[in-house]
Amino acid sequence: MRTLLIFCLLSALSVSFAFTRDDVSGLHVCGNKICNGQGQTIRLIGVDRSGTEFMCIQNHGIFDGPTDNASISAIQSWAPNVINFIRIPLNEDCWLGINGVSPQYGGSNYINAVSGFVERLNNKGFAVILDLHWTAPGSTPATKQLPMADRDHSLSFWTGVANHFKDNSAVLFDLFNEPFPDNGNWNSETAWRCWRDGGSSCPGLNYQAAGMQSLVDAVRSTGAKNIVTLGGLAWSNSMAEWITYKPTDSTGNTAVSWHSYNFNYCNNEACWNQYVLPVLKRYPILTTEFGENDCNSGYISSLLNWLDSQGASGYSAWTWNTWNCNDGPALITGYEGTPTNYGAGYKAHLQRLEAQLLNKN
Repeated sequence: MRTLLIFCLLSALSVSFAFTRDDVSGLHVCGNKICNGQGQTIRLIGVDRSGTEFMCIQNHGIFDGPTDNASISAIQSWAPNVINFIRIPLNEDCWLGINGVSPQYGGSNYINAVSGFVERLNNKGFAVILDLHWTAPGSTPATKQLPMADRDHSLSFWTGVANHFKDNSAVLFDLFNEPFPDNGNWNSETAWRCWRDGGSSCPGLNYQAAGMQSLVDAVRSTGAKNIVTLGGLAWSNSMAEWITYKPTDSTGNTAVSWHSYNFNYCNNEACWNQYVLPVLKRYPILTTEFGENDCNSGYISSLLNWLDSQGASGYSAWTWNTWNCNDGPALITGYEGTPTNYGAGYKAHLQRLEAQLLNKN
């Protein structure tokens, strides 16, 4: 049976885009890798597409920029034999249509818009990971990132999302964007217990937190077997005790979501070897956010080379949006795919991967 480091249709090199929906369907955890429905190992490599976490709650719309087929093709054009993965951040209030979200941008309109984007991506050979990004308890609008998911709405959010996408095995669920309980502590027992258990295990929060175990349980209660990914402590940068506190999952389809920026604590190879590599050897790791805040690419080059050398399951760069690259890691200046300086570094890396892949075959 064919094994793929990155799946490529070598018999159709003249065709613009190499991946098909079948290539990214049936995704499941196989050891410390991700496999598709044909039993082939697949790496998921792409970009984050920010906007759906904030536009709706700010009453500006649903997406930040175009999401039509032409805009998807622009993403693929950077390295069509490599790129097959998009991360979409979501807002729980907008999905649930609560806390003052305009009906124009929330509830069924939000769900239908997100679903349509996912369908277009799948049809062009992309796997999609949906991320719970902005949350808030009670009647407080979800206008920012909080330390933990909340029991008031996050469980209902994931029950709804899982029910909606449980028959689509090309969709993964990133259960909470960047946990930072215990004041962002990188490796305290208090923080890890809160991370897993939520509730009374989370001192210092003024709301009832939903721990990772309850989020996994919410997804699995629907019968969904989609891969779920769990980011660790300190804004998903700490993997120090991830294995020890990993929630149980009856399906075994649990993977790791890791974030790595040049300004994080764990931002060098020595730290990656000590804390990330032991996890990577046992579970699939998707680096679902990475970047640097200087509009350069030196950091991401060393990071991606390390991830590739260790056989990591994939990564998605923050972010395919036309923001000021000097204020944060924005990949492009235009949605036709013109890269920033930072984006040019990532594009070059992807094209080197593609060249290596084609030369091997």
